Amino acid sequence: MSTPTAFTLPGLLPELEVVRKDFPILERTLPGDRSLVYLDSANTSQKPQCVIDAMVDHLERHNANIARAMHQLGAESTEAFEQARADVAAFLNAPRVEEVVFTKNATEALNLVANTVHLQPGDNVVITEMEHHSNIVPWQLACERSGAELRWFDLQTEGEDAGRLDLAGGDARGVIDENTKVVAFTWVSNMLGTVNPVRELADRARAVGAISVVDASQAAPQLPVDVQEAGVDLLAFTGHKVCGPTGIGVLWGRYDLLAALPPFLGGGEMIETVRMERSTFAAPPQRFEAGTPPIVEAVGLGAAVRYLGDLGLENVRRHEEAITRYALEGLATVPGLRVLGPGIDAPEGRGGAIAFELDGVHPHDIAQVLDSRGVAVRAGHHCAKPAHARYGVQSSTRMSSYLYTTPSEIDALVEGLEYTRSYFKLG
Repeated sequence: MSTPTAFTLPGLLPELEVVRKDFPILERTLPGDRSLVYLDSANTSQKPQCVIDAMVDHLERHNANIARAMHQLGAESTEAFEQARADVAAFLNAPRVEEVVFTKNATEALNLVANTVHLQPGDNVVITEMEHHSNIVPWQLACERSGAELRWFDLQTEGEDAGRLDLAGGDARGVIDENTKVVAFTWVSNMLGTVNPVRELADRARAVGAISVVDASQAAPQLPVDVQEAGVDLLAFTGHKVCGPTGIGVLWGRYDLLAALPPFLGGGEMIETVRMERSTFAAPPQRFEAGTPPIVEAVGLGAAVRYLGDLGLENVRRHEEAITRYALEGLATVPGLRVLGPGIDAPEGRGGAIAFELDGVHPHDIAQVLDSRGVAVRAGHHCAKPAHARYGVQSSTRMSSYLYTTPSEIDALVEGLEYTRSYFKLG
């Protein structure tokens, strides 16, 4: 394994050392005077100072409810909230600002769709075996309610296509048919890092009159996400993985499709008028934003996507590819370690999440030993139990890099894994 200095690896973000200083948490030390090595960004990303400052400023100077207060603070708060919507629309290259719906997270956004799309007996919904539970369970429930059939594309675990969907095999050809109403799939797997062919899947859905629903929670942080170029119908992502706060998510949808969907939740601000006999509802996006929304969280999200826009998502993508390749090379040197998902031959075809097994050591033990050395990773099923089952494992350890990850942090992970092997006397 090559040994570059902390900030010298081809493809890294320009001025990475300066970028890291934007994230105050990266400067903290842990017990034992160990530096924090944060490799859990697929779980939640760290926040730059500009996001923290934007949220504090809003709370200190502009805090008020939106769209209902007729005073100066109310106007300022409403303007900030709607500016955040415009920032997200620009981030996604959405044709209309009104196509951006704020939710509390991607899970709520996907549930919104699964609860409002009309399904009936004879219909089918197609998902994949690599989905996060948030894009499995809502469709299971929707099919149980409606009598529709749930289908899925299998995950391949062997050969050069390991970690990728079987989209061309004999069984795969009939998964989408004339009765398919929804094709829901992840853009980037949170467990395997696999980047799926979004345009191909969206086109296959459109060819049979189905709508495509994309979970972009892992794509939005690290890829340029252009909803027009992708050709998708509905797309969800969450704020806390794109350098923004928790408690805020996004559902983007084609305006004509959103306008045809019924409300998901009832209450204030989603109505046109209310009478005792019946109510009528506002146009999108307000139709889907019942009650007081996550105002300061939206402000933080707006600051986060502006920050990513200033860095350039193409630059972030190149950085992730470089770090991912370096990580895969390093992990390959650890005896008894198996990467789950696409390997070193295709780092450009995967995201920064790398799940792995280490023979003879439980993932939770690996995570605890690494944590004792200041290295933060995740252990468990990563809300992707079907994908783990396909690989024949119950759980795994997952490292996940991001725009602030350095080669020296990957070195610390590899050294920590070598220490783990010696700690458990694996030879």
